[in-house]
Amino acid sequence: MKKPYILAVDDDTTVLRAVERDLKAKFASTYRILAANTPEKALDLVKQMTARGDRIALFLVDQRMPNISGTEFLEQALIMQPDARRVLLTAYADSDAAIDAINKVRLNHYLMKPWEPPEQGLFPVLADLLEDWAATSQESFDGIYVVGTRWAPATHDLKNFLAKSQIPYRWIEPGSTSDPRIDAAIGDKADALPAVIFPDGTVLEKPQVADVANKLGLAATPARDLYDVIIIGGGPAGLAAALYCSTEGRKTILVESEAPGGQAGLSSRIENYLGFPSGLSGSDLARRGVSQVKRFGTEIIAPARAISLQIDEGYKKVKLSNGQELVAHAVVIAAGVQWRRLDIPGMDQLTGAGVYYGAAITEASSCKDEDVYIIGGANSAGQAAVHFAELARSVTMLVRAESLSKSMSHYLVERIRTIPNIHVETHTEVTEVRGADRLESITVLNHRTGVKQDREAAALFVFIGAEPQTEWLDGVLMRDSRGFLVTGRNLLGEGGRRPPGWNLDRDPALLETNIPGVFAVGDVRDGAVRRVANSVGEGSIVLYFINQYMLNR
Repeated sequence: MKKPYILAVDDDTTVLRAVERDLKAKFASTYRILAANTPEKALDLVKQMTARGDRIALFLVDQRMPNISGTEFLEQALIMQPDARRVLLTAYADSDAAIDAINKVRLNHYLMKPWEPPEQGLFPVLADLLEDWAATSQESFDGIYVVGTRWAPATHDLKNFLAKSQIPYRWIEPGSTSDPRIDAAIGDKADALPAVIFPDGTVLEKPQVADVANKLGLAATPARDLYDVIIIGGGPAGLAAALYCSTEGRKTILVESEAPGGQAGLSSRIENYLGFPSGLSGSDLARRGVSQVKRFGTEIIAPARAISLQIDEGYKKVKLSNGQELVAHAVVIAAGVQWRRLDIPGMDQLTGAGVYYGAAITEASSCKDEDVYIIGGANSAGQAAVHFAELARSVTMLVRAESLSKSMSHYLVERIRTIPNIHVETHTEVTEVRGADRLESITVLNHRTGVKQDREAAALFVFIGAEPQTEWLDGVLMRDSRGFLVTGRNLLGEGGRRPPGWNLDRDPALLETNIPGVFAVGDVRDGAVRRVANSVGEGSIVLYFINQYMLNR
């Protein structure tokens, strides 16, 4: 397999030589380094490489060049190499141009000249972007094949799990390829689908997600009999809690029912997270978070679902769906939420077969040149609409409210207004979905006019609010009427009365539930602000309350 390229472009030959020298010193073992002293020469190189089928992993481009600016070069080059990561070299006075490039070409980073020493100013930035490119690139693919029809819910479940778990895979529709490896493994056995083919030749026919996880070695066995902290949930809140607990030496284990990343892990784009001016995808955030917590010693068990919580003489015991039992001094519930189900005719039969809850980014490539519908008007729906608009013929957002501005961030409302193939219909809901073995059409009702319409639809994505999955804690932890976990001062009754059974001479801490030493963070908590940054914040500070509990229990 040929090495991918890094292409540096700068009209200042002295700077270009220094860039080329530094790139070769750090990255030549993995990438081929090319340099061009004019944007015109660079575009010719990009055309040649694209024609040969070569991949460019990263562009490192000077902003101030004659005739064509760095941003203008990237606009043209990205048409040919759309997956390449993008970095501008700028002077201090060019910062406004760099910000403009974020909007125009989704610039990943900009570096001020000079960047010396490269070990601090250049290499960490580029290494991170190249790792990100490699994680999503198929350049050196030697991974898993999923063979199954697009409209089979079981196929969707397998693709979704692998995507959330950051496991490289390729999906193949039966009959779409004559690959001898696929033919030998599956042949014409339609009743064996979906099937998963592993690099070692192992074939799992109609597997459950747990079977695939076991084969991949993801479902781990606990290494300890007793932990300091058990964290239930691997979304942003759970990963943040795991990171801070592990970095401070707490023996920590994290349990996730699907794959680390949670609902945010499948977000197409998070653009209002501090410190990432170009935004980042949910999968980027999940991958970075998992790498961090593992680096500091957090154990992860996934997929496994917590099914009960018991308190035994101060110890907390969590039983899992795989039969394992974990014991710890403290527990953090960071289980997040699930998208609320839409109760209309046809939904249950077609879920996973054209109807999907949440972003379902795994299905985006299948929607090329099709008509896609999105139910919902909050940020998650807007981010999905922007993402699908790059592939689909049309994206229609169906919103019950009178406008998007009631529930969506201003920047996203403005972005949607500029995309011509996104259409927003307010005062509207879906009343029925239809199809034999896949989604074929939907019925749309406009509440203002009372008019119903039947429309053909290739895919329907639902974002209509979220519900906590806390039934397993019923009778143990206090929940509000919607199932969210009650914490802190909200547990106190009239006159500051502490919750029943509370046995400590203090009030519950800010994130503490009605059981001392059991905490709730992120979206699962009553009254939480449902933003990724808030979840990360709560996960980060819960260690303070854990330490106070363990010192004074």
